[in-house]
Amino acid sequence: MKALLLLLCACSSIETVRLQSETVEVGPGLRPIAGIQATATSFYLFFIPIPGDINLDRLVNRMLIVTAKTMGADKIVNLRFHLECPTACLSRVFGTIQGDASGIAVQMTGPPSDPLADEGPEPRNVTRR
Repeated sequence: MKALLLLLCACSSIETVRLQSETVEVGPGLRPIAGIQATATSFYLFFIPIPGDINLDRLVNRMLIVTAKTMGADKIVNLRFHLECPTACLSRVFGTIQGDASGIAVQMTGPPSDPLADEGPEPRNVTRR
């Protein structure tokens, strides 16, 4: 019975490590605060996630970025994420899915080197007179 209960468990964790700005280079105008890794595993039984569905939104937005903001970070650099389904589609019938996301939490220390860097790939709205 205990083995069955262990199989039905799912878990998530956040690991952080404080970084010294002298030892880690993240770019101009950025000061590293911490390295953060979020990991989550969910068990599936006939397409029902126990206790909850693992997806990239949960890993990145609700775990990694929330932790970084709590630590005083402005941004995440070197963001990496991975969602693993060990037995492809069959893991949603009976199995597990694991995902992880990691990055370096940074604070902005000066003006960005490119003032348009945060605007994204969309074209700027330019009004002409």
